[in-house]
Amino acid sequence: MHSETRQARLDFNKLRKRLRHNAGRAIQDFNMIEDGDRVMVCLSGGKDSYTMLDLLIGLRQSAPVDFELVAVNLDQKQPGFPEHVLPEYLGKLGVPFHIVQENTYSVVKRVIPEGKTTCGLCSRLRRGILYRTAEELDATKIALGHHRDDSMETLFLNLFHGGKLMAMPPKLISDDGQHIVIRPLAYCKEADIERFAQLREFPIIPCNLCGSQDNLQRQATKEMLRSWERQHPGRIDSIFAALQNVAPSHLADRRLYDFVNLGPGTPTKPANGQSDEGDIAERPSALRNIPIRVVGASS
Repeated sequence: MHSETRQARLDFNKLRKRLRHNAGRAIQDFNMIEDGDRVMVCLSGGKDSYTMLDLLIGLRQSAPVDFELVAVNLDQKQPGFPEHVLPEYLGKLGVPFHIVQENTYSVVKRVIPEGKTTCGLCSRLRRGILYRTAEELDATKIALGHHRDDSMETLFLNLFHGGKLMAMPPKLISDDGQHIVIRPLAYCKEADIERFAQLREFPIIPCNLCGSQDNLQRQATKEMLRSWERQHPGRIDSIFAALQNVAPSHLADRRLYDFVNLGPGTPTKPANGQSDEGDIAERPSALRNIPIRVVGASS
């Protein structure tokens, strides 16, 4: 930061402390990083991934466990992509890094008609490449920069357009069971990240492949949530809290509870006795001893 005043420094330190606290709490709550982990930090060149790397570097210095960081950027060969920016930045930080070059840009442009949303295909291609890279680098965890607002947007996108009650879990396992994906910024607000990135003067690289598509459903959902927050401050906090306070038996998923065979004598509380769901249904016998796995988007 340049030309700092004392108040500006105090405000910045307060912001950084809040972000570090939220990231550290998410890591602890979900056991994201363990002793001996080699964490592959995925950098896109955007504000979120820069902030994630910055926070992880700081947390590593005070963490009670020992872990490594390796930064990875996927150069998708977008026209005009400034290839020098990330290597120069990471070189100054002294963080080990790996640049992966894959021409997914031409694939997306060839497959997706002009004017259509490219994010779906782009994310699938990117995910596969990152999983492969994690294997090559012997990474035990893959860290993505999705934050709290991303999770809220995904929740409503799936609700409105996918017919699913599903968001972005802070930690998940890949479909093949080989990779653990973590989201250290899961508790961090986008507004805080945006302000932090500005103050830290990160060399932001815009995504010219999909970032210019103003008609994206995600952008519309983002605006909807921001409008709600302006009209009803605290609403987003309440929605996010709901993701951590789920009553599955008060939904209608028969894969989780045997509603068909529900009858007198069915236990009203799970074995741990900590649920406040009220009257609940019995889980099918085949599932009673199997933990419910939270499934969510991994890109």
